Amino acid sequence: MSPPDTDPAFQPVHALAAEMAAGRLGSRALLERYLARIERYGGKLHAFVALYAEEARRAAHAADEAIAAGCRIGPLHGVPVAVKDIVDIEGRVTTGGSKHWERRVSPRTATLVRRLVEAGMIVLGKTHSVEFALGSFGTNQRMGTPWNPWDMAALRAPGGSSSGTGVAVAAGLAPWGIGTDTGGSVRIPSSWCGIVGLKTTLGRVSVHGVLPLAHTLDTPGPMCRCVEDAALLFDVLQGPDPNDPLTLRHAPCDPFRMLRRGVAGLRLARLPAPDREPAGAEVLAAYDESLRLLETLGARLVDVALPRRFAELGPMTGRLIAAEGYSHVGALVDDPSLPLDEDVRPRFLPGRDMRASEYLGLLQEREALKRQWNAALEGMDALLTPTTAQAAPRVEDIDQKGTAATYTRAVNLVDWCALALPNGATAAGLPTSLQIACRGGDEALALRIGWALERATPWHRRAPALS
Repeated sequence: MSPPDTDPAFQPVHALAAEMAAGRLGSRALLERYLARIERYGGKLHAFVALYAEEARRAAHAADEAIAAGCRIGPLHGVPVAVKDIVDIEGRVTTGGSKHWERRVSPRTATLVRRLVEAGMIVLGKTHSVEFALGSFGTNQRMGTPWNPWDMAALRAPGGSSSGTGVAVAAGLAPWGIGTDTGGSVRIPSSWCGIVGLKTTLGRVSVHGVLPLAHTLDTPGPMCRCVEDAALLFDVLQGPDPNDPLTLRHAPCDPFRMLRRGVAGLRLARLPAPDREPAGAEVLAAYDESLRLLETLGARLVDVALPRRFAELGPMTGRLIAAEGYSHVGALVDDPSLPLDEDVRPRFLPGRDMRASEYLGLLQEREALKRQWNAALEGMDALLTPTTAQAAPRVEDIDQKGTAATYTRAVNLVDWCALALPNGATAAGLPTSLQIACRGGDEALALRIGWALERATPWHRRAPALS
């Protein structure tokens, strides 16, 4: 269904900011709209692990007073934002999705949160995560699984690990939010919840103050209602941070300079035929329609031969995540007395038994793969794939030994960036999604392609019927 045009809960942030700038909408009124929806639907949807309602009200009041006094600090002053619960805020509990850490008080504030606040945004609360951010389905045995709002009758996977942010944005409980992506954790919940998610390049957004999973893969990113909002939030988040040396290798980019220039003349690579096999018929139909539309907009679709199949690259990424993840939480994983998610615990175990020579060999293999991947896609502006092979499954049908990251993990492995964009719906009304993958540092190009396709389709305007 499409949301009422007058309901601010489902309006994109760039439209809300325009209303606030014109004096037709205040920060307090906007905040109360989201808090009312959280009060009404939050119990079932279970998107937030912590809600900072009273603090947010005080901040919204201060924003309205400052704006009325002519002290508006920018277009996002007074806009709420949801933050994944693996991101530290000093003095607040950050659980990392773990029952064991339910009283873990953050010792510092993450750089990305500082940048949100410096832009005038109001942190609404912390959203649920898969334990230690390791899981593509979005389930959590100990802390509870957020409810995918596209099926209020049956519990469907919200996608992980940024499950709560995906649900909060899709259901109109927050205008946008922060996720993190190590193998698909921004893009998979964006796909299954029908929103836009940007997987940023390694080092583009600081991870200082973000609980680590795999330090050679971890990338924070925006989860939003539309591409323009993703560009807005990305612009706030990006930039060098002395506390994260990887950010010093990227000069900030302007995501708006070419956002509206269309796709005419761009060369876009199709998914090779063998890699289509894991995808369901409805997902492929939406994918093929997206390609057709991009061609009508002037893009050139090109067949390519990738150095390896996606099915091979997923396990390789998984081994790297297990090795690096075990180095961070291995002592917890090895303690059977701790209340950990028994679906998550086994995912770290390959890292426990990996020898240093194996890990270093894996890193060397990854570097060789990057060179091969970039060579195979030389001259291409992007590689297009489905974001997920299937629409959101029922939780009861999930094989927790599997993964929903069929098409996403490879992007992390080769250090590319990618945009997940709503591109259709199944017969049951569940969202499908297109992944637009670009070279590392080319977020602006991925956003440009996504904006052009979004303008030609209605999918980003859909919202779930919660009543």
